[in-house]
Amino acid sequence: MHVDEGLAPQFEAQRDHLRAVAYRMLGSLDEADDAVQLAWLRADRADHREIENLAAWLTAVVARVCLDMLRKRRSRAEQPLTTATDALVEQRGGTEPEHEAVLAESVGLALMVVLQRLTPAERVAFVLHDMFAVPFDEIATVVGRSTVASKKLASRARSRVRGVAAIDEADLARHHAVVEAFLIASRSGDLNTLVTLLAPDVVRRADRFAVPAGTATDVHGARAVSEETRVFAHRARSAEVALVNGTPGIVVAPGGRLVVVLRVTIEHDRITEIEVIGDPRRHGTLDLGTGRN
Repeated sequence: MHVDEGLAPQFEAQRDHLRAVAYRMLGSLDEADDAVQLAWLRADRADHREIENLAAWLTAVVARVCLDMLRKRRSRAEQPLTTATDALVEQRGGTEPEHEAVLAESVGLALMVVLQRLTPAERVAFVLHDMFAVPFDEIATVVGRSTVASKKLASRARSRVRGVAAIDEADLARHHAVVEAFLIASRSGDLNTLVTLLAPDVVRRADRFAVPAGTATDVHGARAVSEETRVFAHRARSAEVALVNGTPGIVVAPGGRLVVVLRVTIEHDRITEIEVIGDPRRHGTLDLGTGRN
């Protein structure tokens, strides 16, 4: 196989950047590695001698590869492969390089969930522009749209990523703080803090997909809900605060693969109801966003 010895070291110098681009588009480290390898094969066959900005050109190549992969995945209704950050240890036998873990965690679980709901073109346009500052005229060549259309793709994606708050900014900030405190206490199993964050008559409701067989679908009272929360503390390690239908809630999404959504009702800065949704069909009806500006 032909290998351009001049291109190879330049490509290797860009590999980490290209892998980061591919991971944010695909949500899977394995698929990101595949995309980078395909990009190398395409680059090695191309005439790149007169390319002025090789890094930008290689970014465009890997983006086109990712766009093709996203379109194929969407047409087959496939989930990304091995996306869970926790699965990295298993994949690498417990010795994965630190930069891989940092890469997987740097994006944010809630953002990965929302990115998966974008169309392939929206996702590529958003990642290239908002995460890597690629100009829209270059994005246009990748997605096969005009520059104006590419701007609209990124704008539409940005709106979906941020979500639309259903409450005013002051309430949003307070409610976010309550949910964040609840999540932190859940991770540490801090029973006392959990109890103080919950209303005395709080109700936890769950569908049959969200809890193990034999677990009550409804749990009442701050103490009972807090004690149950400690039992499921392992889930909190793969959870993040997100906007759920415009108000702060929680998504449990190892590696960005949505498993459970918690809709949280707050009154007077205490949680009065937690609805735990594990039914994938219901996930599709929820409006999710990161709430990030």
